[in-house]
Amino acid sequence: MIRRKLAAFMRGRYGSTGIDKLGTALIVSGFILYFICLFFRTGAVHYVLTGLSTALYVYFIFRLISRNYAARQKENRAFCSFRTKVKNFFKLQKDRIKDIKTHRYRKCPHCKATLRLPAKKGTHSVMCPKCGERFNVRNLF
Repeated sequence: MIRRKLAAFMRGRYGSTGIDKLGTALIVSGFILYFICLFFRTGAVHYVLTGLSTALYVYFIFRLISRNYAARQKENRAFCSFRTKVKNFFKLQKDRIKDIKTHRYRKCPHCKATLRLPAKKGTHSVMCPKCGERFNVRNLF
């Protein structure tokens, strides 16, 4: 009986389709903040972390019971776009460290694309594969 009532309540709501990437991130970050809060038993830090954790859980529940599919999907798309940019940034940094002996990374002055170039000492003429413009690169080492 309660299950049917809950199913009827959730019908037409955003949470009825499952939890998206933003929802998962809200739950995980709320849990992490609450876990960190356990180490600060007193003081302002405890109250701030508890408040942030609670706010994340409340926002997650709001998203679950919302009937505005378009707005929730737009939020999720924006979050996924931001997450991809952060992920790509850290992947590039990892690749730079891994290739430090054999390659140099430079930005194209025209389109700002990051190019991976062989680490040859001297001045070289490079053509950007993205925009097709030629420019000179100087490698000191």
